[in-house]
Amino acid sequence: MAKQENDHRQTLVTCTSIAPPALPVEPGTACLVVIYGTELGRRIALGTGAIECGRAIQTDIPLDDEAVSRRHARISWTGMNYVVRDLGSTNGTYVNDVSVDERALKDGDQVKIGRTIFKFIQGGNVELSYHEEIYRLMTFDGLTQVHNKRSFEVALEREVSRACRYHRHLSLVMFDIDHFKSINDTRGHLTGDAVLRQMAALAAANVRRDDILARVGGEEFALLVPEIPVESARHVAEKLRTIVERTPFRFEEGEIAVTASFGVAGVTPDAPVSPMELYRRADERLYHAKKGGRNRVM
Repeated sequence: MAKQENDHRQTLVTCTSIAPPALPVEPGTACLVVIYGTELGRRIALGTGAIECGRAIQTDIPLDDEAVSRRHARISWTGMNYVVRDLGSTNGTYVNDVSVDERALKDGDQVKIGRTIFKFIQGGNVELSYHEEIYRLMTFDGLTQVHNKRSFEVALEREVSRACRYHRHLSLVMFDIDHFKSINDTRGHLTGDAVLRQMAALAAANVRRDDILARVGGEEFALLVPEIPVESARHVAEKLRTIVERTPFRFEEGEIAVTASFGVAGVTPDAPVSPMELYRRADERLYHAKKGGRNRVM
């Protein structure tokens, strides 16, 4: 049963756990960094006072998000460590994708409130850790933890140049989640975010270490496959398509059937192309896969 609260606007409904031990830390040696959300890269220093997050503008960290309750969560210093506590929110507070009532935070924990994800950083050199996290945000997508579009574009230029210079094969697989807008519209954006995270994790677990997986759009992903001809890359795409189709995606207590469409193009040793042309070809084949009925490889 969703928790209720008095508010002139209703919080959009989407859906506890025992906290593991956390090592003691010193007050003032921790911060939160926004790794996904409208204030990407923002740092919130943590002291001995409690801070609250919520939709109300009076909170310490106001979040303009209808999935966030007016007073959603509080982070406070206990004398030994920092603890996040849900304040009876409608949609819950998550630590590392687990819904919690109260949880002692550990270095590297990800706290999700509505659609915003904070990373908890603690230790003797918070400043260094913060700058390392900012560098990471320039390379990786905060929601899915795969490469972001900027990083992908750099890799695409590099790999196409290398393939053409040394007359090597290179393939590009473009794929996106079928009917993703319908998932967002009927189940809410929190469910959509969970599907994106699971899609990225599923793909990352089933590609080679040297392959480059990136989120390049809302529900669109790209996979650069060096040293592999197009026909072999189609087998890779078909394997991923089958795994996605057979895997139940989960959010809270529900399961979601998800499929994806794929487009594959490549560079051959005797026919070099530009990065833009390779991307255009793969994207065009993805378009034909969608138009041809979805849940297929083209």
